[in-house]
Amino acid sequence: MKEFGFVLPYVVRVADINYGGHVSNAAVLNYFQDARIAFLAALGPYSELDIGAGCGLIMPESHVRYHAEMFLGDVLQIGVRTDKIGRSSFDLAYRIERQGELTAEGTTPLVAFDYTARKPRRLPPTFRQALED
Repeated sequence: MKEFGFVLPYVVRVADINYGGHVSNAAVLNYFQDARIAFLAALGPYSELDIGAGCGLIMPESHVRYHAEMFLGDVLQIGVRTDKIGRSSFDLAYRIERQGELTAEGTTPLVAFDYTARKPRRLPPTFRQALED
């Protein structure tokens, strides 16, 4: 987890479990969102709805790769790091571990978005600098 500068601890809840007895696909995306929200707050503070200059963030897609099942009560570490910063977008990479074992990983591309104008925008310079730092 050392290549991830931000780590959020998380304990698997009963609401995260599906009929198969393990963490559901939807719960893993929620883990990514919880970690993303905490990561953004630690950067600035920023949020998904406010990265400055009247912009928020919108996610056009997400990617998840599962490596091991996760179960009720598991103590997880969710790592987040910035990847591929562009003019109006960037990627966040995620890694979920249980006691050092990789359980899931993924990425979410995020685009600076003006919710009032309903259009993508360039990343605000102060936010971009926070991502690069």
